[in-house]
Amino acid sequence: GLVESRDQPLDEGLDALRAVLTGPQMPLEDACDFVLSTLDTRHGEDDIALLMARIQGLPGEAVGDWTLPREPRSVGRARELARSQLMAWDLDDLVDTTELLVSELVTNALRYGEGEIRLRLLRDRTLVCEVWDAGLVQPRRRRARDTDEGGRGLQLVGLLSAAWGSRRTP
Repeated sequence: GLVESRDQPLDEGLDALRAVLTGPQMPLEDACDFVLSTLDTRHGEDDIALLMARIQGLPGEAVGDWTLPREPRSVGRARELARSQLMAWDLDDLVDTTELLVSELVTNALRYGEGEIRLRLLRDRTLVCEVWDAGLVQPRRRRARDTDEGGRGLQLVGLLSAAWGSRRTP
């Protein structure tokens, strides 16, 4: 294939593809031709299909993006960052709810995840709050009993947000 074969491990192929794509922007058809002519595609019998799409990203001022260390005080720092960003965007009415959501999500990442924690707020037609870590475990909602001290974080997230979900990232 394009990025993996018997002779080329996947991570090496992806690194090569990334290197080719970091060049100057060009029309997508030219970019496809450039990738196919630059990478060694003679790895065997696999067919190669390449699909490229250029998506419109958000302007920098519509994104808040922070990396937090894996330590308990990062929960409070995440709330401060979210509050400050929402105030800068004149979204004062969303501050309290977003602080609570951020607190629950960062606590979850701290408790069950691995590595650094990343918080990202995206201001588009709706506010999107993303929290992720390097762990492989997907969050799942639990049914907490009345006497349980924990296990309600994702229930709160579900109640206070329009939608929530998780996905693996590379």
